[in-house]
Amino acid sequence: MKFNELRMINVKDKIEKKNNLSYLSWAWAVDTLLQHDPAASWEYKPHQTWNDTVMVFCEVKAFGVSRTAQLPVMNHRNQPIANPDAFQVNTAMQRCLAKAIALHGIGLHIYAGEDLPDGAESVEHGAEPDNDHIAKLASAESMEDLKQIFAQAYKASKNNPEMIKKLEEVKDKRKRELTEVKK
Repeated sequence: MKFNELRMINVKDKIEKKNNLSYLSWAWAVDTLLQHDPAASWEYKPHQTWNDTVMVFCEVKAFGVSRTAQLPVMNHRNQPIANPDAFQVNTAMQRCLAKAIALHGIGLHIYAGEDLPDGAESVEHGAEPDNDHIAKLASAESMEDLKQIFAQAYKASKNNPEMIKKLEEVKDKRKRELTEVKK
């Protein structure tokens, strides 16, 4: 299974919330990964310290590809914890595992906007799709453009089944057009 297939797994009903933050349970992420690649494995790398804070690392190997994620040991407000205890480090390690699995595609969209400045809003958090998304899909110049535009439009439409259906129709039509041009 490839990244593009894993990223299309619907995780909507598996997303959990805590203090306005969305996340996937590490146990669910591991279960889903192993269903798709029973030979998948992971390894925690040595953590690093900065002053009195800690960064944990996790490498996940799946489908023959290794990807490593890092995550600071944080409190419930996503602030680094000074001098974390073993429980706090373990919690960060499990969150980092879920994040490393996401690097293979499963639930990756949850991290969209993670690197936005404080106060910034990602497309995923409330923007409604409009005819601009439809026009962009209809005029995509390549399959890669089509995928990226569809991903953005889908995120913006996640609570609107009618719009998602319309987006899928336009995407499928443009995909056929792009495929015919190559023949």
